[in-house]
Amino acid sequence: MSQISQISATLKNLLKQQQLTYRDVASKLEMSEANIKRIFSTNSFTLERLEEICDLLQINLSDLFLITQQQVEKLTQLSQEQENQLLSDPKLLLVAVCVRDGWTFDELIEHYDIDQYECTRLLAKLDKLKIINLLPNNHYKLLIAQDFRWIPGGPLEKFMEQEVMVKFMAPKKDEQWNFRLYIRGRYSQTSIEIIQRKLNQLTKEASELNQEDSSLPLDQRQHMGILMAMRPWEPSLFENMRKRKQADD
Repeated sequence: MSQISQISATLKNLLKQQQLTYRDVASKLEMSEANIKRIFSTNSFTLERLEEICDLLQINLSDLFLITQQQVEKLTQLSQEQENQLLSDPKLLLVAVCVRDGWTFDELIEHYDIDQYECTRLLAKLDKLKIINLLPNNHYKLLIAQDFRWIPGGPLEKFMEQEVMVKFMAPKKDEQWNFRLYIRGRYSQTSIEIIQRKLNQLTKEASELNQEDSSLPLDQRQHMGILMAMRPWEPSLFENMRKRKQADD
């Protein structure tokens, strides 16, 4: 992501946290809402425009650049203690997932069976775990990157394997697949590395889109699960038909 794209993403997050819309920005800048949307979509900010938007957010340009830099330096992996703490409390894990997706305090208590007191307590615990920086009026700054990874073989990865992936691959009767594809083949090491690189790039792009969409109202976003996996594997149906010498190799 370019520096101006990072600044734009930071502005969107700050506007959402203060419950300010493009219409509010348009009013401040004395421009049409369509022009504001265009500026954000094309990242065509001038320094003057940035300063005016910062005035609306009650921060200065140096604050904006500092927050943007801090977001770039976010954690890409949690510690084992952090993962264990999240798994020890299902509601804490829920709130952690939601703040990663940009939910506001009001959206959390409206959508889930969590009252104001409990939500404040859970946010404070995430602050203590250094997953967020809790700000006044239950606003927060996320301290983990959108594309953070679980510890290989760690608590969250084991939880996902045991509790999530099996259920993900067995949708309920009324649930539909938006996309499902299985491919296999015999590839050279060079080709395997190319495929891995493309999958990593897709993961990054999906994370960036999730961050960009976090500025939209909750009713304009949909829960989606994306599962990508790649490993040496042959279906047991085929493996059982190998000649014994090949099967032992």
